[in-house]
Amino acid sequence: MIPYTVNIKLAARTLTGTLNLQNKTAVDWGWQGLIAQGCHSSILIIDPKTAQTIQVLERHKANVVKVKWSRENYHHSLSSPYSLRLASGDASGKIIVWDVVSGTAHCEIQEHSKPIQDLEWLWNQDASRDLLLAVHPPNYIVLWNGDTGTKLWKKSYAENILSFSFDPFDPSNMALLTSEGIVFITDFSHSKPPGSAGKKVYIASPHASPAHTKPAPAAAPAPTGAKKALNKVKVLITNEKPTAEAVTLNDCLQLSYLPSKRNHMLLLYPREILILDLELSQTVGVVAIERSGVPFIQVIPCAQRDALYCLHENGCITLRVCRSTTTPDEAQSVQELVYDLRSQCDAIRVTKTVRPYRMVICPVNENNAALMVSDGRAMLWELKAHTGRAAANPSSGLSPLYSPVSFCGAPLGPNQKKIQDLSLNTMIGQTLIAGETPPLSSSQQEVQLKFLLTGLLSGLPLPPFAIRMCPPLTTKNINHYQPLLAVGTSNGSVLVYNLTSGLLHKELSVHSCEVRGIEWVSLTSFLSFATSAPNNMGMVRNELQHVDLPTGRCFAFRGERGNDEPPIEMIKVSHLKQYLVVVFRDKPLELWDIRTGTLLREMAKNFPTVTALEWSPSHNLKSLKKKQMAAREAMARQTVSDAEQSSVESSVISLLQDAESKSETSQAISAREHFVFTDTDGQVYHITVEGNTVKDGARIPPDGSMGSIACIAWKGDTLVLGDVDGNLNFWDLKARLSRGIPTHRGWVKKIRFAPGKGNQKLLVMYTDGAEVWDTKDVQMVSSMRIGRNVNYRILDIDWCTSDKVVLASDDGCIRVLEMAMKSASYRMDEQDLTDPVWCPYLLLPRAALTLKAFLLLQPWSGTFTMDITQVDTKSVLQDPELSLLQRCLLVSRLFGDESDLQFWTVAAHYLQSFAQNEGAQPSPQNHLDICHDTLCESSYFQKFQLDRVHLQEVKRSSYEHTKKCADQLLLLGQTDRAVQLLLETSADNPSYYCDSLKACLVTTITSSGPSQSTIKLVATNMIANGKLAEGVQLLCLIDKAADACRYLQTYGEWNRAAWLAKVRLNPAESSDVLKRWAEHLCSPQVNQKSKAVLVLTNSPSPAGEQLMEELFQGEGAVPEVTPGEEEVELGQESTE
Repeated sequence: MIPYTVNIKLAARTLTGTLNLQNKTAVDWGWQGLIAQGCHSSILIIDPKTAQTIQVLERHKANVVKVKWSRENYHHSLSSPYSLRLASGDASGKIIVWDVVSGTAHCEIQEHSKPIQDLEWLWNQDASRDLLLAVHPPNYIVLWNGDTGTKLWKKSYAENILSFSFDPFDPSNMALLTSEGIVFITDFSHSKPPGSAGKKVYIASPHASPAHTKPAPAAAPAPTGAKKALNKVKVLITNEKPTAEAVTLNDCLQLSYLPSKRNHMLLLYPREILILDLELSQTVGVVAIERSGVPFIQVIPCAQRDALYCLHENGCITLRVCRSTTTPDEAQSVQELVYDLRSQCDAIRVTKTVRPYRMVICPVNENNAALMVSDGRAMLWELKAHTGRAAANPSSGLSPLYSPVSFCGAPLGPNQKKIQDLSLNTMIGQTLIAGETPPLSSSQQEVQLKFLLTGLLSGLPLPPFAIRMCPPLTTKNINHYQPLLAVGTSNGSVLVYNLTSGLLHKELSVHSCEVRGIEWVSLTSFLSFATSAPNNMGMVRNELQHVDLPTGRCFAFRGERGNDEPPIEMIKVSHLKQYLVVVFRDKPLELWDIRTGTLLREMAKNFPTVTALEWSPSHNLKSLKKKQMAAREAMARQTVSDAEQSSVESSVISLLQDAESKSETSQAISAREHFVFTDTDGQVYHITVEGNTVKDGARIPPDGSMGSIACIAWKGDTLVLGDVDGNLNFWDLKARLSRGIPTHRGWVKKIRFAPGKGNQKLLVMYTDGAEVWDTKDVQMVSSMRIGRNVNYRILDIDWCTSDKVVLASDDGCIRVLEMAMKSASYRMDEQDLTDPVWCPYLLLPRAALTLKAFLLLQPWSGTFTMDITQVDTKSVLQDPELSLLQRCLLVSRLFGDESDLQFWTVAAHYLQSFAQNEGAQPSPQNHLDICHDTLCESSYFQKFQLDRVHLQEVKRSSYEHTKKCADQLLLLGQTDRAVQLLLETSADNPSYYCDSLKACLVTTITSSGPSQSTIKLVATNMIANGKLAEGVQLLCLIDKAADACRYLQTYGEWNRAAWLAKVRLNPAESSDVLKRWAEHLCSPQVNQKSKAVLVLTNSPSPAGEQLMEELFQGEGAVPEVTPGEEEVELGQESTE
């Protein structure tokens, strides 16, 4: 069990339960390392490492439908610190931007009153990190300033927008998934709304349009069942609206760009995932499910590797990794991208109420997944790599996965410590592409991937609930007190929560039907009763169980009784926990002795019907104890006076007397207690119980102003009655005064006095809410009403401390609130968490940056120490073999710092390759992942582009496609293949003549001076007259690619220029192109300095160093490593 400390102050908190259907899409895992999840109108913040809820945000009035963490891709400093910022949108169209640590709202935004369809923070420029793009139904996208709540622009589209996705490589491109098709926007900018309506495309299946059918090659093997299915879904993207019998897009569940390679997008259908190459607008890969397989719900593409996490309808998460396109037999070329199933986790049991909703992936490491289930569970899965070969299964065709040899961007030292399974790209190597040499199997280990369940958070079951707080904290029980709340549920189990931590302490399966009420009989045991559904005679089965918490032992308190009798209405335990009254609907009450479990009295048939009952707080225990002490002293005196008896006898007698006095103290004295109850006429009866004698006392006639009494509460000298018409009657027993107050709130369901001596606060529950009254001044302190300040109905109430109430509500939550009953989020840093949470975002800005500096660099000491923090990675950080670069990478991972992580990944790679070039060592096996796009080395980038064109060639299905492939091949310098494609143009095509001439030109180009100058002249004229692409092609034909790049840059085609430079130019020329690009990125109207730094790491230069210094200026917390300095360090390291 968890060790408890006594905490007298309980934090206000919310225990959440099952999710609403509208919460399905409301979950997000941020770079900050936390998961946000919508649950009805609240938002839970979960720490996935320790599986605990560390914050619940309450301010929305409607169900939360979307949550999004802000991106962390900027340079952090005191002016822009680490902060936990979250945007959430609800079903009424309201967006709230939260400061999660304090639980307060930065700003609230409202445009329309329909549910928000999609939300995203803009991450593409350095000027402002507060821009939030939202889809307001049916067809508006609006850009908001998430800090001030002002609207920057709004744009409407022709169709209903379902969701959108940004191109991770080029933020001016985005795609909208609409009810009819996809709209591509290429001019997205934060400064003004997109000018055009975007390019609309529809999706059609090929058999609907016979024009594009292509005869199958004769040598192709006959397609198998799965292949047939693939041929069916070979999808074309068309610009015409498809005819009625064609595939409609409505069943497309999701669209997103692939973050692992440029210009690729995936479309998710229930039974297949299509991978599109956007340059061709053509499917280049399909992941299909067999007929018996389980359909998809959602897919998340990874950035670090070309891999997909897929969620299926049975709650199973599968990881599919793209198969390498290197084939041992070059003749058999690759037909399409194949994603092989590499790992899957266990499915959950799906029922009518339990189904998987969404999964989220950790964006920093991409090796943790969290699955949200509709019953409020969050299952945290971790991907683990095991070394070892797979069982030989040649038919599966799976090539082995290898683990990379490097750690944190640098080759692993011989005795260097490393963190197992740090992130996806340290667990499995790259997907190899054609023309690459496979790694030597000696240096790399084969790995198998497995999912491991590392955490589980469960919510409350479905309402209704019956709640009861354990007896209050007193000076006597302060040493072992635990604030436990018992929750009875509709399926018969009782959940006991510890309210200090908010965690489930025990779950006990006690009853077989709905629990109706719970009463504690000590700090560690309680009685609970449940009644089954009535039969046609109106009779039920009553269960009354006594439960002992430490052992979990339950026994039926009423023994064999309970079958076929009227239902129990309530049970009431006396103040000294001696007696129990059980009240039935149409049957006289029973009086029990709790200590012995015996029935003291079953009332006679003519006993009045009880409508409300309460035990009196007064009893005669103190006077009884005094009497007992006096009797003992007398007894002791008497034994001394009979001292003349022999010594042997006296010792025996003293033993007997000891035993007798012991048994007397252990068997508690039966004190006298009273209870009052009212009958249907409102008459108040008073009954005294002492031992096993029951006496009838005085009767008080009914008060004429009161209706039928529904409940009674008694504390000290105050007795309060509540009736079915909403009147409260306060009796002062000392002064013999009564005072009636009409509340006009309808039936008074429950009234309870707060614990604590002299605390006369009273909690009242109505059908439509609750109130707190002060009975001393007979004044209302606070009130809550459904529809006015809350949107849930209250099911049960209780006090949990002398100043906090606990409410169970029909949205499946249990809330601990201050007496003012304002539902409020709590401050995260004031909480008592059971397990410590590692989240630098919770620290003060200065502390977080100091910690980061401390972890990065300790120039004052020769060795690296870690006396101040406990991180799992402690031993690795202390390892003397960890280089500064590796440490920078590791710390940026620990902090979830997106921009740092990207910078150090690129920087580490290039610094090492410079060092190796100087040391004239063979180049390393590893290269930058293709997800860094134009930041990769030219050689690898070229291979990747050739591989891609090859795939496009296989997939082309129309003249436009062929033309695009030929153009790409010309730019890549593959003239022979391009000529073949150009000659394929059929004679009836209008561009037949043009293409034939072009083919002749390409084959006959010689490097003689006159022809070159002519072609150059033609090219420049073409460019001047708006034919940029054609001019650039001609320049590439005569090896003037550097000029082509310059023209592209002049006409604002910066990305295309960088692409061409990487594919065609030598390092010095390409370095010039990249420098010009960096200068453009730094210009005030573009303002993407962070990207410029990455571009410059590609080509070290004084300008680059200067820019980095500018960016990092005034940052004591960042090691100022410019490529020049680090080269030397690394050079020394490698020579050492």
